[in-house]
Amino acid sequence: MYDFAPNADLAEAMVGLPVAEVERTLILATLRRTNGNRTRAAEILGLSIRTVRNKLKDYADKGFNIPHAA
Repeated sequence: MYDFAPNADLAEAMVGLPVAEVERTLILATLRRTNGNRTRAAEILGLSIRTVRNKLKDYADKGFNIPHAA
């Protein structure tokens, strides 16, 4: 399991960004960290795999590059 400590500087850097943008960035970064493993990314994020799949489909439809399993 990943144990991420809160980073106040990072949080401050995100102030003013739309929540949807922060969420997308976090989901895609987690997917890259898990080498495209959607199930593992969902577990780390505390989301259902269905939610992750739906969000990734939406991001792909909007033209974002989605990391694929290695």
